[in-house]
Amino acid sequence: MLPSPLHQPVLLEEAVSYLVTDPDGIYLDGTIGFGGHAEALLSKLSKKGQLIGIDLDPYALDYTQKRLSAHFTSYSLHHGNFREYPILLQKEGVSTLTGMLIDLGTSSCQIDSVYRGFSFQQDAPLDMRFNSQSGMTAGDFLNSSTEENISDVIKKYGEERHHRKIAGKISRMVKGGKMNTTFDLKEAVSGSVHPRYVTKSLARVFQAIRIHINHELDSLKGALQSSLGWVKAGGRIAIISFHSLEDRIVKQFFKKAALACVCPKEFPVCVCDTTPELKILTSRGIKASAEEVKHNSRSRSAKLRVAERI
Repeated sequence: MLPSPLHQPVLLEEAVSYLVTDPDGIYLDGTIGFGGHAEALLSKLSKKGQLIGIDLDPYALDYTQKRLSAHFTSYSLHHGNFREYPILLQKEGVSTLTGMLIDLGTSSCQIDSVYRGFSFQQDAPLDMRFNSQSGMTAGDFLNSSTEENISDVIKKYGEERHHRKIAGKISRMVKGGKMNTTFDLKEAVSGSVHPRYVTKSLARVFQAIRIHINHELDSLKGALQSSLGWVKAGGRIAIISFHSLEDRIVKQFFKKAALACVCPKEFPVCVCDTTPELKILTSRGIKASAEEVKHNSRSRSAKLRVAERI
């Protein structure tokens, strides 16, 4: 029996039901992770259908390969950033996609893994990379950046009001050689905010640094922009986000691509000749049900947005 990584895919039924419009189609899971969504997607495809999976985490890919190989054959797995899927599809000889799914969540297994450094609950090296084989670690970033830069990152990606105070504490600890583990960072945050708010501030700071070193928002923007050239008419784009920064990017992209007119309001008639590229299928986004949240608390902040290519 394959050992479980203890990760539950969020909004599973909703995502799959919206995404699969043609059992014979080609689908991309840009963040395949531990294969929860992928397994459900493959169960809906025919023998002609195909699933292409990408992930930055080599451990997750190894697990998913073993998981899917016991049941399916019509899939392929690839190590990389989901924003690079156009290059991958060209290499694979794929010209169009029937649908694409990107789940922007960090898996429970990654968060709880001691050596990854994603969580402030366990003492670990300050890593936070999805791809542990390359790139700058969180420790590298904090120990080589200016106080101003650290403050900007915490403000921009964590929306933390005490960003200046926290950055100052981090910088002082760096100068003393004491910014090497998750508990060092936890100490910096805990010593900068009121105890009543420390848990939320810790979550925001760890989130901000993780987003920054993994270039998460830039990857999302790039993947969305490329989608208009790869998803065929009638195909769908499904994105699961977990915080306001991600959701705002997805919402604004869908909204802009769905516009039928961009003329100024004062124009009496449309003269722009704009053709919408997407039709939004989930105007307010879909959130996890109370039942799902009950069994998986991390689904509480998840939101699914889906648009159809015109």
